[in-house]
Amino acid sequence: MRRREFIALVGAVAGWPIAARAQQARKVPRIGFLRVGTPPATFIEPFRNGLRDLGYVEGASITIEYGIAESVIQLPNIAAELVRLNVSVLVASGTPSVVPARNATSTIPVVFVAAIDPVETGLVASLARPGGNVTGVSAIHADVTGKRLQLLTELLPKLSSIALLVRTGSPASSQYVNEAGLAARALGVQLHVLSVGGPSEFEAAFRAAEGASALLQVDDAMLTAHRAEIAELALKHRLPTLSGLRETVDAGGLMAYGPHYGDLYRLAARQVHELLKGAKPADLPVEQPTKFELIINLKTAKALDLSIPPSLLARADEVIE
Repeated sequence: MRRREFIALVGAVAGWPIAARAQQARKVPRIGFLRVGTPPATFIEPFRNGLRDLGYVEGASITIEYGIAESVIQLPNIAAELVRLNVSVLVASGTPSVVPARNATSTIPVVFVAAIDPVETGLVASLARPGGNVTGVSAIHADVTGKRLQLLTELLPKLSSIALLVRTGSPASSQYVNEAGLAARALGVQLHVLSVGGPSEFEAAFRAAEGASALLQVDDAMLTAHRAEIAELALKHRLPTLSGLRETVDAGGLMAYGPHYGDLYRLAARQVHELLKGAKPADLPVEQPTKFELIINLKTAKALDLSIPPSLLARADEVIE
């Protein structure tokens, strides 16, 4: 879906007369929503429902301006567009949008939902007291990358090498590489890092991964936007995959272990609410996930001629058959 089509679908205000829109803008707070690729319904609907549960009615007591980029390179310009609209809060959805949102404004509160360590990358001073104008919801946990590698070794007891798919230029990539490297050494497996800047590089990355036994995909909005294409390539190259998002499993990936992103977007809606009531982002703690889920796609396992160990099936929160 193109950005203009998405705005037309959910914005509803584009057809209003200019004077009426200007009057509405003075009365109704605007939320800017920045993301690369159309957000999965499992992300955006919990965010909208979270606002609705807090008493907001889109088009009446709140307006959401969707800044949807078709590529990462467009994000800074679209973030600047949202700032020029004088949004009350800027929501950075997904890791690629966080830095462009932060760089676009030093005064408008920024709420991120992303798989990024906000302290390590300098976005906030601390989780408890972020400082500045940035706070949000982090999808990471200290040992989650190691847990994902352990799951792959349970799936494939003879696992000897793992490919790690990251996005070139992502502020979270070095963290993933470091954590995966430590876990791989502890498990006695080799790690091959595959860095891609965009979908045109996917095929070459998968060809480079042909010596690996499995593929670990990092949580990144650009990769999420192309999850069906990645799942198709994984099947073509006979690579079992594991990521942090159940949406990749719905698209044909093998397994996912991570937080329920719908819950994270509901947390983001609550933070937006607090900011609209007058809270300062400098004092609003960064939220972190407390619950993780394991999703397994048995259709994909069958296509890969894999038998899922009963121990993994017993621990799965959901099995797609």
